[in-house]
Amino acid sequence: MKMNVKEHEKVVVFELKGKIMGGPDAAVFHDTLKEYISKGYKRFLIDLAKVEWMNSSGLGILISGLTTIRNSGGELKLARVTEKINSLLMITKLITVFDTYESVEDALSNYTQ
Repeated sequence: MKMNVKEHEKVVVFELKGKIMGGPDAAVFHDTLKEYISKGYKRFLIDLAKVEWMNSSGLGILISGLTTIRNSGGELKLARVTEKINSLLMITKLITVFDTYESVEDALSNYTQ
């Protein structure tokens, strides 16, 4: 998994690419997430447009990230969820847990003020 992180008007945007399968990638993701939380960020967005595949460990990364963010009083949204990942979220019923949006712009405009 490759990860690009940028800030957009107080929202931390994670652009993930490739295969999300846990392992060392999980530690890098969580360390980065915790670093932004420690700086006071509360709004996070994960752009999944370039994710080719995700296994159960990859889902675990998303769930753990959501838990960490919510425990710090923050929000997490998913944008541009691919058809494969959307099917995975539906099968696991996680589609009801995550806020998903068609575009990054839609997600960014739906954060509480």
